[in-house]
Amino acid sequence: MTDQVAQPAGRDGEAAPGGTAGRTERGGAETAHGEENGRETGRRSGARLYGRESELAAMRADMEKAGLHTLSGRPVPHSRVLLVAGRPGSGRTALAGEFARRAAAAYPDGVLRARLTGPGGTPVPTERTARDLLAALGPDPVPAGADEDELTEALRAQLGRRRALLLLDDVTLPEQVLDLLPDTRDCLVVAVASGPLAGVPDVRPCTVGGLGREAAVALLAARAGAPHRTTVDPRSAERVAEACGHLPAALVLAGGWLAARPKLSVADAAKRLQEQPVTDPLERAFRLVAESLTRTPARVLRMLALAPDGLVDAHTASSLANCPVAAARQILEEFLRMGLLHRSTRAPGCYAVPRCLDPLLGAQLAEHESPEETVLARARMLERTVRRLRACHAVTEPEGSEARRRAAFLPRTVRFTTRQEAREWLEARRPAILAAARLAVAEGGGRLDGLARRLIAALSRAFDAHRSPEEAAPEVYRLHELVLDVAERASLRRERAAALLNLGDLDARSGRPERALVRYRAALETAREGTSAAREAHRRESAQDHAAAARALESIGSTYEDTGDTERAADWYGRALAHHQRRDDRAAAARLHGRLGAVHTAAGRHGAALREWRAAAAAFRRLGDAGAHARALAEIAGVHEREGRPQETARVCRQAVQAAREADEQDGRLHAALLLRLADACERTGDVRAAGLHRQAAEALLNSHNLTVQVE
Repeated sequence: MTDQVAQPAGRDGEAAPGGTAGRTERGGAETAHGEENGRETGRRSGARLYGRESELAAMRADMEKAGLHTLSGRPVPHSRVLLVAGRPGSGRTALAGEFARRAAAAYPDGVLRARLTGPGGTPVPTERTARDLLAALGPDPVPAGADEDELTEALRAQLGRRRALLLLDDVTLPEQVLDLLPDTRDCLVVAVASGPLAGVPDVRPCTVGGLGREAAVALLAARAGAPHRTTVDPRSAERVAEACGHLPAALVLAGGWLAARPKLSVADAAKRLQEQPVTDPLERAFRLVAESLTRTPARVLRMLALAPDGLVDAHTASSLANCPVAAARQILEEFLRMGLLHRSTRAPGCYAVPRCLDPLLGAQLAEHESPEETVLARARMLERTVRRLRACHAVTEPEGSEARRRAAFLPRTVRFTTRQEAREWLEARRPAILAAARLAVAEGGGRLDGLARRLIAALSRAFDAHRSPEEAAPEVYRLHELVLDVAERASLRRERAAALLNLGDLDARSGRPERALVRYRAALETAREGTSAAREAHRRESAQDHAAAARALESIGSTYEDTGDTERAADWYGRALAHHQRRDDRAAAARLHGRLGAVHTAAGRHGAALREWRAAAAAFRRLGDAGAHARALAEIAGVHEREGRPQETARVCRQAVQAAREADEQDGRLHAALLLRLADACERTGDVRAAGLHRQAAEALLNSHNLTVQVE
């Protein structure tokens, strides 16, 4: 074992912050090497890896060595898998990250990293991991709402054209690796797990245990605050290392405890570690640190178990522990120095909770906090997040808007000064906020449903303000699914109908009409249940239920129209029209007449098309909408033109031109298009002079507005 030291770094705390070359003895934690799923961000500046040179050399040899299948003349059609196996706290993630950094030059398409287990030990759904990796590779080729098979197939296809290294951290099941394994030998997969991965072919394991004695003492010295504390008493330093099981994460905690107590000796640390009534080395070191904390820091520490996605900042800690923000900020900095937190690389001003401490933090929370207080703490955190999301959205609104006025009453630390600042905050906190939404829906026994709905609504508005629809669609789809879960659990009919309609819209835009129709029909049934219940209770029927039913009817018709089924489209548009007519919604009825006219026109049913367009034109005229009236008349003229009736076409075109003049549209595009159509109709009737005049007028109108139009 060489005396080069392995500094555990990374999110899970086996990669706890430790000594780095050239830093001060009480400096903060080094950055994690790619916390979030996605493309690796580059080399850690000054990071040192303690005592793992032999493991790195073995992994390098396994990477370059021909596999058993290759030697037998039957090379496997997928990537080779290197396995780093070790218990949490052993530095397994740090080792894998350092190997990926050193091997990155052989994989020009980059290093992709994904964590396959969430806080609490819950496996991350494969579809979410695949979606994150696809996003890291570039524009997502898979639409929102795609299932797991479609996403993993797309990921393998993308990786099949690349030479990349895929680092899969916290693997719990072999299927997690097999689902993501690239179908190419040009990629390399490095998996991190607690044990063997049975069923993964030709996997090359590297088992990681505790550090060697010299490396363990060196890591302890780097964290203890002053090198002489271990050199003057090497036997006590070795006793501390033994009590910590030579585990990097435990050594970091013990060193942090010593650094915070410069008047105590290493022998004191060894004695107190041996007095702990537990046998697990990591738990022993954790208890040493936790029991030394005063009341407020101790509460902040155990509340870290509730931090969504293991990400915490001063606002999150303040709301969870119900303490001032300034105090929370100071406590988090102290935790950073003690090895209880890492500084996050994905979110400036945030800290990452070591994953190997998850079960220990959870046990502390269960021991000292009641279930009611846990729910209340989570509610405070969600409420604070909702306020920040509203401020994130408000900064994009015009000055003097309602959103801006409301944001002005928020504390200054919650508000954003620029749109760019808000977007950067949203992108950095996005995984944690999404995790908070999922936890709010899954936990709390329904007591957090109201907050969950508010959080999802605020997050959706923030996405609309800061991301393109295509960019936000996959996550918005999952948010609507969460709303649907809440609505079904709480029997909220209107929310269920709205969620189904929104999901149907996303399915329709993503090219899945069959799934969209299922969503729309379910929304229609839910809305009708609401109106039926109101009638039975002799209550006034809800406008929201009627609006949902009308939207569902029209959406079903639109979906059939998009698929070319004009018969069914006309049928459902007709039902929507009747629904609006019963409600005396004249504007909606006029619009539905137009949609019916368009469907009949496309199907060649010109008689029915004329009836609907005439009804639409009359309705728009009564409503005083001159622009819509002109467009409806233009469609009537188009039907006459298809029927070969130039005189009627010219007559209706003149009416449409007059209506367009009354509409006084700013760009004049509709007016010019109608003049060109009128010119064509005049030519067909033999009135060449009038046709020329109309065409000249159209060209003058277009030139004055620097426009072009195309008339069918």
